[in-house]
Parts: sequence; C-alpha cells; structure tokens
Amino acid sequence: QVQLVESGGGLVQAGGSLRLSCVASGRTFSRFGWFRQAPGKEREFVAAITWSSTYYADSVQGRFTISRDNVKNTVYLQMNSLKPEDSAVYYCAARFFDPGWGAEGAENYNYWGQGTQVTVSS
Repeated sequence: QVQLVESGGGLVQAGGSLRLSCVASGRTFSRFGWFRQAPGKEREFVAAITWSSTYYADSVQGRFTISRDNVKNTVYLQMNSLKPEDSAVYYCAARFFDPGWGAEGAENYNYWGQGTQVTVSS
C-alpha cells in the first residue's frame, strides 16, 4: 500500500526554522513535491525534487531547501527564515514517473500525505 506520512510541523517564531519530513512507503517515486494551503487560500506549490533537479516557488527561494534520502525513501523540506505568511498546512506529494515538466502543478502528482501544520508567529 502506497502511503506518504509527513512530520515536523509545529509553532515557531518568525525568523526561526523547521524541517519537515515525508516518509514514502509502498514503492519508489521519481518526483516529490511540497505544497501548502493556508485558510481561505488555494493550495500552492512550494518545492519539488526529482532524481536530478529541484524546483522552488519564488516566495521560498533562498529560504527553503528540499532534499531526499533515496535509501530511506524520504523527502525533507528545510525551512529557514520563516515568516508569518509561511503559516499553512504543508502537504507532501509524490509521482511515480517524472516526465520532466509540471513539477509545480498539484494535478501532476499521484499521491498525497495528510498534511502537517506549520504556524509562524510574529
């Protein structure tokens, strides 16, 4: 059974850091993505990683780093210099095959985790 389980969310002050983890089970994925959704807003792309490339939203470029441990089948999102506007539920997503496009589109992922809450206080 394919499953994505996120962890690492929590409450942090502005300027602080958090590291999110997403453990995948059931099979190997070519591409992972992180998305977030704040109350009243649409789900938005944060970052993605394939076997050889990484992608970032402009709003997190330079502050967030996505990485993966292929042995552990785990993807991480290191979030530094957090801002109150980063507060949201963060979702891990995965796709079996990476076609080389569409990393920013939520519709291009096969599986989703349950989400983990990140709250940044000012």
